[in-house]
Amino acid sequence: MILNYKFTNFMSFRDNVEFSMIAPKTKVKKRFPDNYITSETGTDVLKTAVIVGENAGGKSNFVRSLSYFQSFFMETEKPKAYKNAINTNNNLDFCPQKDKTLQSFDVEVLLNEKNLYLYHLEVDFEGIVKEAFYFKNQIKEKYKKIFSMERDEATIKCENENECANNHKCHFQVDATYFLDLPESENAIEKSLEKVTNKENAIGLTVIRLAILGNEHAIIFTDWVKNDLCPETNIINYDIYKSMKNENDDLRILHDSRYLDIFRMIDYSIIDFKLDEEKPFSKTIIVREKKDGGTFSRELARDSSGVREFFAWAVQIFKVVYENKIVFADEMDRVLNPVLSDRVISFICGKKHFGQFIFTTHNVLHLDLKNYMKEQIYFITKDIETLESELYSLADFPEIRYETTKIYEFYMKGILGGTAIE
Repeated sequence: MILNYKFTNFMSFRDNVEFSMIAPKTKVKKRFPDNYITSETGTDVLKTAVIVGENAGGKSNFVRSLSYFQSFFMETEKPKAYKNAINTNNNLDFCPQKDKTLQSFDVEVLLNEKNLYLYHLEVDFEGIVKEAFYFKNQIKEKYKKIFSMERDEATIKCENENECANNHKCHFQVDATYFLDLPESENAIEKSLEKVTNKENAIGLTVIRLAILGNEHAIIFTDWVKNDLCPETNIINYDIYKSMKNENDDLRILHDSRYLDIFRMIDYSIIDFKLDEEKPFSKTIIVREKKDGGTFSRELARDSSGVREFFAWAVQIFKVVYENKIVFADEMDRVLNPVLSDRVISFICGKKHFGQFIFTTHNVLHLDLKNYMKEQIYFITKDIETLESELYSLADFPEIRYETTKIYEFYMKGILGGTAIE
């Protein structure tokens, strides 16, 4: 489960962005006993959160930042910042040496219900600037360093400055040395990592190399980033997107009897479906029951767009509740009406699990303090002059009280930000 996530200098976000899923320590938690889970570490973690904002405000970029971070763990290439991924106002010159390309990511997570990890990564156009990994068992303890790795010095050589300027193709070589600190590692492991870290064209992250060498903490964390973190960015037709991927994990979930209970939330006349193994998100047959007790069937591709897309999204909800995945859904509820949205959130909160569901939306009806704590509601707004996005929580507004029942009115008037009328 994500406890805290921070990043800087990614697309429309320039300054430090902070997102937290730690439940408040106040008595208000007693009003929402199903909205959080208590772990052995003494941490109360929220199960759901909603991020509200205007069109083009930066909601999708927030979700993409997680995909970008995850990509460093999925690829074997040396991690580095890319010009099209840094903030526009930091990207003023073609030459990356003249731009502010330093990006940072901090992820604090609860894994296996009892382990707390803190991971820090800084990259620029040359590669990794700093990487650090920490561990503890209790929220009140201090983090213990597993390793830290920091670039000591770097020499940058432009291979053909004139060609770069004329053809907009940057060619450079970087000779860098790193200082590696592994406080509790065996000498042989440290020497092996140092050798690979300072090798020319070193690939991958240190935490990945440490996992390959058998470090249990590194294995747990890298596996979580690769397999349990699920940032689903804005896609026009999610059902078409899923049909193109056609993953085996999706088929496994669709065969699980518990999946039907989730899918039926969109239409309780649905009583079954006949799965098509080759084209599950288009050729599957949906079976409904009529008022007279009879049944009728329809191919999924011929059903409503809402049913088709929810058939795909229900897979992600299954992963949250039954597989403890962390799903960031970008505008999933553009196909859900408010009633169905409430059903989904109630279902997720009503089950005991260590998954999380965070979604972006335009639906102001989610600004409801009867279903959410203030710490579960976030806003994203964009400055009309700098075009930079900002993320902040409803908890940052002490004047907003739980007795206030029409939060959306504050939002629509622009008092809370995140609207196009600013």
